[in-house]
Amino acid sequence: MSQILPFLPIPFYFTGAFYPPLFYLGLAVQSAYLLQRGIALERLPLVGVHDTLAFLSASLMLFSIPFYSLLKEKKELRRMLAGLALIFTLSSALLPPYTRPLPPVLKTYWFELHVALSFLSYALFGIGAMLGVSYLKEARPALEKSQYKTILMGYLLFSLSMIFGGVWAYLAWGTYWLWTPKELWTSILWLYFTFYLHIRFSGWWRGKRAAIAGSIGFLVVLFTYLGVSLLMKSSHAF
Repeated sequence: MSQILPFLPIPFYFTGAFYPPLFYLGLAVQSAYLLQRGIALERLPLVGVHDTLAFLSASLMLFSIPFYSLLKEKKELRRMLAGLALIFTLSSALLPPYTRPLPPVLKTYWFELHVALSFLSYALFGIGAMLGVSYLKEARPALEKSQYKTILMGYLLFSLSMIFGGVWAYLAWGTYWLWTPKELWTSILWLYFTFYLHIRFSGWWRGKRAAIAGSIGFLVVLFTYLGVSLLMKSSHAF
């Protein structure tokens, strides 16, 4: 039964592409699964790619709630978000969960805050990317403005996650910074969205250019999250 649970949100996210309320049934099912894992593990289920992908998918759906009316109106945007949640959830379900005892350096709420805020911000960056793609197809100023606001909120959460990550690193290793590929790419990601937010204030960069820049940022997110772990050696497993 426990092997089936990760797959349960998938049909809801698939059908949610056509009927928005089913999005949120999928969110409820996935949240229940994460809660069940958290209770069983007696910690936040945020260690390993299995858990973080499931958390990212649920966060994506959670932050899509304020866009409910827009998702009802814009079928293509709804389908892109459903597809993204579906990919993350399916990938999570196919990967083994981390069930081993945590090493001492991870047994701190600074680590949990760092990881939780990181993936909440990733979800906002993902929604921002989808809004940017929709703007490029329809050229509705409201879509690009929503993209900017969504990315700004994600940037604030990501900045907090970096602060908490520095505190965690200091408590774990006695330094706020380790020259690992993950930390370098995290900094590149933060600088990229800092650049995006600055150019967005320029009238010349609003509209199509800003929408493209905001959407490309999510590719940087995915490389920072998964690409670095797969291609480079780092103290971070995800």
